[in-house]
Amino acid sequence: MDDKKNTTAEEGYNPLSTLKNKIATTSTTKKARSGTAPGPLARLMPLFLLVILLSGGAGYIGGYVASNNRKLNTTGDAAKQQIINSESDLFNSIAKDVGESVVSINVTSSATRQSFFFGPQSYQQQSAGTGVIINTDGVIITNRHVIPAGSPDVSVTLSDGTTLDDVEVIGRTTDSDSLDVAFLKIKDKKDKTIKPAKLGDSAKVEVGDKVLAIGNALGQFQNTVTSGIISGYGRSIEAGSEEGSESLQNLFQTDTAINQGNSGGPLVNVNGEVIGINTAVAGGTAENIGFAIPINDIQGLITSVLKSGKLERPYLGVRYITLNDDYAYQYNLSVKRGAYIAPSVQGGSPILKDSPADKAGLKEKDIITKVNDQAIDEKNSLVSVLGKHAVGEKVTLTIVRDGNEQKIDATLEAAPQN
Repeated sequence: MDDKKNTTAEEGYNPLSTLKNKIATTSTTKKARSGTAPGPLARLMPLFLLVILLSGGAGYIGGYVASNNRKLNTTGDAAKQQIINSESDLFNSIAKDVGESVVSINVTSSATRQSFFFGPQSYQQQSAGTGVIINTDGVIITNRHVIPAGSPDVSVTLSDGTTLDDVEVIGRTTDSDSLDVAFLKIKDKKDKTIKPAKLGDSAKVEVGDKVLAIGNALGQFQNTVTSGIISGYGRSIEAGSEEGSESLQNLFQTDTAINQGNSGGPLVNVNGEVIGINTAVAGGTAENIGFAIPINDIQGLITSVLKSGKLERPYLGVRYITLNDDYAYQYNLSVKRGAYIAPSVQGGSPILKDSPADKAGLKEKDIITKVNDQAIDEKNSLVSVLGKHAVGEKVTLTIVRDGNEQKIDATLEAAPQN
């Protein structure tokens, strides 16, 4: 660029004088041809008109493009708003539909406390939770920890505010059972129409799926609805309370807000189907970490209760961890899927004494990979697979022990009741 500037300067280049020379030459030529030579401004008029036309065209095109951009932006905003409105309408519909099947549970039970002067003193305590109606006869599923052992006085409040006092406790799983479940039945419906919830298939649930939780938040805000996603599955936790702690396994993890009083309420998918029963929330500094029992894990119990009117829990009698890549690495296992009978962190044996597992000869550190032909994995836990079988049925367990695969037969029994 500098060389070119120097060259033109040395040659005496002057753009203005060149333009004047070109105008003068053109004028002379025209004058020789026409006899009357137009002035310089007249000769530049077409150029001015061309510039004006081009400017106007550019302005028109710019306006057209800007207008269309505004239309595109408006269309994009409208599409986003439509999506938001559609999701809101969907959640609104689910909340209304499933909410009619959700009840608040009010419990009065006897408890004992130690008095320094008078010794053990009995008193009445109040607690609250949530339940889901699963048939038109008024059978309700909830959490075991919502219904204390013994003979508590239980009432339920329907979504319309009606309180029903004549409620029977059908049964509850034992405190040592990893399935935190209890069943109730409304004996006197007071001519109320009872609407059961639709149950889904928790094996189809994927991480990232949208879900809603409905429950009696904090025991006082009936049918509170919160939304979130499935954050994980196959979770095992130690859930603690004033009465002690319990091992819960194969749980969904969700960021949906779950509070005290939500226990026993439904976790619902976007089809309005119950895919889990809310059971616990992480404490301490954790935020938005809740847990729910997959509904498939309870299907066997539901079938038993609806068929016989009593809770008969087919159980094997082991405490286990559902394996994934992380757990397999943590425990240095070659098998990455199955039910690992892990050593208890609290001491004692993970195999319950005189249980079907004990009688069949299962041992600590065995890995159960199949029940009959059904593989055990993150979506098909040992609990849910066993729950599909009946009490008294013999099943064949495929296990890995010390790196070797073998088969063991076990006869399922009814889990002992408290």
